[in-house]
Amino acid sequence: MRSLLLIALLTLSLQSAEARAPLAPEFTHIGSADWINSKPLRLRNLKGKPVLIEFWAYECVNCLRSIPWVKDVQERYADKGLIVVSVHTPELPQERSAANVRAAVEKFGITHPVMLDTDYSYWNAMQNRYWPAFYLIGPDGRIAADAIGEMHIDQKRAKEFELEIDAVLNRSN
Repeated sequence: MRSLLLIALLTLSLQSAEARAPLAPEFTHIGSADWINSKPLRLRNLKGKPVLIEFWAYECVNCLRSIPWVKDVQERYADKGLIVVSVHTPELPQERSAANVRAAVEKFGITHPVMLDTDYSYWNAMQNRYWPAFYLIGPDGRIAADAIGEMHIDQKRAKEFELEIDAVLNRSN
C-alpha cells in the first residue's frame, strides 16, 4: 500500500514539474526572408511535435564544432518526429548579413530550417545568453530540457541530452 502511495505521489510530482516547465515563446520572425531551408515556421503549428532549437552563429568556433552533432541528431531522430530548428543570432557585425548566413548554411551543409534572428528578438524571448545553446521543446510546447556549450557525437553530455530527446519522443508517441 505504501509503495502504491509513493508511486502516486511521485507521478503527481513529475506531472506538476512538467506543468511548471516554461512554455517556449513563439518564433519571432515570420517573413520568408528570415528563414533558410524552410518557409516561416510557427511553434503553434508544430504543437504535438518535439522541436530541438539551437542558437548559433556561423563564426562561433564552439557552434561550428557542434554542427556534426546537430546533423547527427537530425538524421537519427527525424523519422521519429523530431524537428530541428537553428536560430542564427549574430555574435559579430558581419554575421548580421543574411547573405553571409546563407553562404555559411550552404558551406556547412545545413539542411534543416534556420531562422535569422538579427534583432535578437527570439534570443531575448528565450532569455538565452550563450552560443551555442540547445532547447528541447516537448510536444506540449514546454521547454523539456536545455544545454549550453559544444555538443559532440558520443560525448557524455550529448548522450545525456539525447536521453532527454528519447524521453520526449516516447511521451509524444
